[in-house]
Amino acid sequence: MECISVFDMLKIGVGPSSSHTLGPWRAAQRWIEELNDDQLFHRVESIQVHMYGSLSLTGKGHATDLAVLLGLSGTDPEYVPIDHINSIVNKIKEELVLNFNNQRKVEFNPEKDLIFHRDFLPFHANGMRFTGILDNGSTYEQTYYSIGGGFVVKEELYHPKDNLDIIKQFPFPIQKGTELLNFCHAEQKTISEIVLENELSLRSAEKIDTELKRIWDTMLECMYLGCHTEGNLPGGLNVRRRAFDTHQRLKGDLEYNSPTEWIGVIRKTEVKFRQILKWVSCFAIAVNEVNASLGRVVTAPTNGSAGVIPSVLMYYLVIENHNAGFEEIKKFLLVAGEIGSIFKKGATISAAMGGCQAEIGVSSAMAAGALTELLGGSPDQVLIAAEIAMEHHLGLTCDPIGGLVQIPCIERNSMGAIKAINAAELALETDPKNVKVPLDMVVNTMWETAKDMNSKYKETSEGGLAVGVNLSDC
Repeated sequence: MECISVFDMLKIGVGPSSSHTLGPWRAAQRWIEELNDDQLFHRVESIQVHMYGSLSLTGKGHATDLAVLLGLSGTDPEYVPIDHINSIVNKIKEELVLNFNNQRKVEFNPEKDLIFHRDFLPFHANGMRFTGILDNGSTYEQTYYSIGGGFVVKEELYHPKDNLDIIKQFPFPIQKGTELLNFCHAEQKTISEIVLENELSLRSAEKIDTELKRIWDTMLECMYLGCHTEGNLPGGLNVRRRAFDTHQRLKGDLEYNSPTEWIGVIRKTEVKFRQILKWVSCFAIAVNEVNASLGRVVTAPTNGSAGVIPSVLMYYLVIENHNAGFEEIKKFLLVAGEIGSIFKKGATISAAMGGCQAEIGVSSAMAAGALTELLGGSPDQVLIAAEIAMEHHLGLTCDPIGGLVQIPCIERNSMGAIKAINAAELALETDPKNVKVPLDMVVNTMWETAKDMNSKYKETSEGGLAVGVNLSDC
């Protein structure tokens, strides 16, 4: 059974896409590690990188080419200064030289050595092949697949629904929702308590708290930045940022000097139904506007759906519970991560495999379940909320205009967040014995729907809004 940590599901990275940006970035880093393991790194004289399928069809709109350059240059998406990215990439394009892993210079022409193929490799829609020409003329090749959420697997380890490279067994191994509930009932624990026990088998309590706080701080800073940045998004669609204007109208004249003070200010604003809708949408849109501009976000479970979880958690902090702090944030993230892992194991979190139901649908389910626990719901009700949220995203296509994670992607985060809150409220009013559709059934249905979905609706920009709306119209 695959062991997926919360920190696998919630990863800090750079936008705009976990599968098309973070995945290729990580694949480049992994290729360098394997070259070093085989003592071949210093023998590489030239490099070519081949992108296939969805990575080719929407790669440039998703900054796949930039991600590969940054990964080969030795930068890390968690820590590279965002304002350094353009200078690193521009230097490579101008000098046609790559500072390979920040260690040695290798000639590299992005126009010729980054090669995009429209055909698909057989194992996954997001395939890429790294080729190094060695000093004796031989080649060193590795093929990787970016399977969503920043997860990268090699061909020999790939299975359509999970990565079978098992490192460690959790004390509470969970593949399905029923197994999670059985552990909760047997141990008389909440879902967050079960998940915490699993995490403690991998790292210390102090490390868990430190990393969860770093994840939340990144989410909060992302919302804050998005709400305080105006102008148009990059990419050519001339999409105007909306979070800034909405935020200006909502916050009024109250003053603050940091993201933490900002939370306190929002708690003082008017709270009516329309204002709540606007705040939640503002938070979600802010995150995905940062994501669309190659900013730093948290995959939750992907970059394209990164706004749902922080916006729903922020809703809880500023609307539902003004006394909430890190303990509530911790529980929320633990539950969300576990629900996301159930979808990854039983279906997919890759839009290239399952359409946007695999991104926004899963993130909405994660947020709905997590919110339900914080609002006092039982473990059964947590999974009911997750099921409701996904049930009403089934069949959602991925059809980004111009291959950019902007239209309709940004607004979909707002809709996913609102659905998550609604799903939580419905679950809290539901007696588990009356449930007709368990979570595991909707996970399986999502996977079957994904397999039946036409490839033009799977992050290829060959169907739906991507062809229904001309770029000239934008």
